[in-house]
Amino acid sequence: MSTDGGLLTTKQPAASTVKIRGAVLNTIGADGPFDHTRPITVDELDLRGPGPGELLVQIEAAGLCHSDLSVVNGARPRPVPMLLGHEAAGVVRSVGPDVDPALIGTRVVMTFLPRCGECDACRTDGKLPCTEGSRSNEKGTLLEGTTRLTRDGQEVAHHLGVSGFATYAVVDQRSIVPVGKDVPPTVAALLGCAVLTGGGALLNAGGITEESTVAIVGLGGVGMAGLLTALAIGCKKIIAVDAQAPKLQLAREWGAHQAYTPEEVLELSISADVVLEAVGHPAAFETAFQLLAMGGTLVTVGLPAPGATASIEPLRLTAKAQTIIGSYLGSAVPKRDVPVFERLWREGKLPLERLVSREIRLDDINEAMDTLASGTGIRQVIKFDTPTAERNSR
Repeated sequence: MSTDGGLLTTKQPAASTVKIRGAVLNTIGADGPFDHTRPITVDELDLRGPGPGELLVQIEAAGLCHSDLSVVNGARPRPVPMLLGHEAAGVVRSVGPDVDPALIGTRVVMTFLPRCGECDACRTDGKLPCTEGSRSNEKGTLLEGTTRLTRDGQEVAHHLGVSGFATYAVVDQRSIVPVGKDVPPTVAALLGCAVLTGGGALLNAGGITEESTVAIVGLGGVGMAGLLTALAIGCKKIIAVDAQAPKLQLAREWGAHQAYTPEEVLELSISADVVLEAVGHPAAFETAFQLLAMGGTLVTVGLPAPGATASIEPLRLTAKAQTIIGSYLGSAVPKRDVPVFERLWREGKLPLERLVSREIRLDDINEAMDTLASGTGIRQVIKFDTPTAERNSR
């Protein structure tokens, strides 16, 4: 099986090993700018074909998320070397035993928390992250505890069961959700993390409706996906909060009713029924808590550095009957929720294309991490070349 500019056959069994190109993190905690220190290298790797319950996916698009940066800068330590990338979409090229061969040729969204469907956490309807999926993610393996990647004979860890910053990936079938061929690869990729996390948190944990007043603290990819979701639902008032003026202006242009810096919003004593914190910093969490209305719900999806602390006034929780909810992956069940967002996109209510602030090449990965660290973009997306023959066959 060859990947040198040709189209992988979908009629033959997967070969035992596929040569791929991927972005490998070699050390964590490197100083920036990463374009100078270059902790990530784009290398040739060997990818063993799918085993039972697994699929080989040709990656079409992969988004850069703050969770990727958190591994690079050491805030979320993971085993290295690791092939990064957890927000991706592609086309199934072959399947292992126990996987429906009808999936071959299907565009799929990859999600960064596989759900085994059997543990107690999986029975909470998305409230708790899967125990087995969380364990395998921490170890850098696929859901069944195995790895498929090597570089020069050395084992390379998987990132959150996806490792999407590569030309191909082997993933567990419980890490994918099929979508329609009309869903562009960039949109499909965003469905797997930014949209499930930001939009899912508001729908699943926040329970927003048309009558809700919503505040979103942090206008990166996740926060902006939450903003678009609140707009799609038709929430009566949407307040955007960010320290960067260009993002506030963009939020206004997209339809936010009000947009403020953290200092401005606290001076105005504004409050909201549901507040989404999407920064992952103690100061942002404290700002979000201050915005809570009587009986309001704060949903936090940010991932601060380990040991980071925030101060709140506990009396308010009781006296104002307020709630704080931590939400991982938007408290989502991907196979249930991805089709909801896909439908909203298809109906024209959820213009997810707006989230893409820049398309990049795989080789730009270190410089793109610097852009991500600066907080100036919304979502950078790696676009992978698709052979002409394949494009013409769609």
